[in-house]
Amino acid sequence: MTKYQTLIPKHFEGTIEGKNTHLLLLKNEGGMQVLLTDYGARIVSILVPDNKGNLVDVALGFDSIQAYLDSDEKYHGCTAGRFANRIADGKFELNGKQYTLPQNNGNNCLHGGISGFHDKVWDRRVTYQSHVEFYYVSPDGEEGFPGNLKVMVSYTLTRNNEIIIKYHAQSDADTHINLTNHTYFNLDGEGSGDVLQQILQINSDEVLFVDDNQIPNAIVPVEGTAFDFRTPKPIVQDITANNEQLIAAKGYDHCYVNNQPISQPCATVYSKNTGIQLDVFTTEPGVQLYTANWMTGNDFGKRGYKYLPYAGFCLETQHFPDTPNQTEFPSTLLKAGESFDSETHFKFSIKK
Repeated sequence: MTKYQTLIPKHFEGTIEGKNTHLLLLKNEGGMQVLLTDYGARIVSILVPDNKGNLVDVALGFDSIQAYLDSDEKYHGCTAGRFANRIADGKFELNGKQYTLPQNNGNNCLHGGISGFHDKVWDRRVTYQSHVEFYYVSPDGEEGFPGNLKVMVSYTLTRNNEIIIKYHAQSDADTHINLTNHTYFNLDGEGSGDVLQQILQINSDEVLFVDDNQIPNAIVPVEGTAFDFRTPKPIVQDITANNEQLIAAKGYDHCYVNNQPISQPCATVYSKNTGIQLDVFTTEPGVQLYTANWMTGNDFGKRGYKYLPYAGFCLETQHFPDTPNQTEFPSTLLKAGESFDSETHFKFSIKK
């Protein structure tokens, strides 16, 4: 039986709402591998050489489609949409009409609703050794959003150990769109424990503070706060600070303002144990740092280890949460017939 490291492709063969699911492999000349599934157009594994030349899986996830369906955490590695992050009270107004969305996170609509893009089997039309494209058509009214929305997500693995993710979308009616990849990273290797000692730098001067419902209510300078990662520091350093934002969220779950061009990293993370460094580049105006604060311990990952709080971190490149209701934020409005395009790079290397 064929295996990709410890994953068995047959365990990813299933049928969801009449569509077949698969495990896909991208690889490059240096030995790096990225495994994906068309369920959620999601990353399953990222196998990166460490400082000893051994492949380390730095992405949290599961060893079968059924495990994804059964898990407490539905977003591992997925493409989140139509609208990633939160929309307050599950509603917004557009062109004089009120739209009502599922409230699947308290009073909020989170990551596109109960059956967002994470829960769909995407069509796969192009597959090469180092490139794959996923397509999905979200019908008008799906999860309450207007417009028939055609979406493409592509993943390319370069010879420089860089994963390039590109998004393209068009709608036949005005709508809001916010797409991100929701991979949980652990540069020590998935299932190896928490990420709290990994060294994080975020090249941002401002962060969005949130209210009791996790909805942004202020853009705040990071200077002098526990949210200042402009100088690299362990994730753990200030995570238990006496800060009401961190206490309410049980850690970091906040969107940083990104003013970096795509040629410069908006964030960098490094593991002293493996030597693996991750640099994140994006065209998006924000990056959400989430430290897996709410993982339950009920899910067991690919190597059989429990996923406890802080088992991974997300750097979700995106527009700001609740933008449809906050007109001062960079717009997420996609007008009928126009195109949405976005690009994010995850680049892996060994820290010198």
